[in-house]
Amino acid sequence: MKECREKRKRWVQRGQYAVEVEVEVVYPADAPGEPCLEPATLRWLDEVARRAEAGDVQYLETVGRVFQAVRAT
Repeated sequence: MKECREKRKRWVQRGQYAVEVEVEVVYPADAPGEPCLEPATLRWLDEVARRAEAGDVQYLETVGRVFQAVRAT
């Protein structure tokens, strides 16, 4: 059996921003029930998190759906 790949939605939330992004998960041949993320994907998710924390909405809008927390008055 060979590895299987599929697209999944993931949320990244930092500071007042949350971003819904699409990532590729891998189901390894030796553990097909355990979806894994590749190192490059993890680094990219870290970058998205840093940009969300910094409030870089322009960048965030290029990678996914962006949501901003609002405070009720």
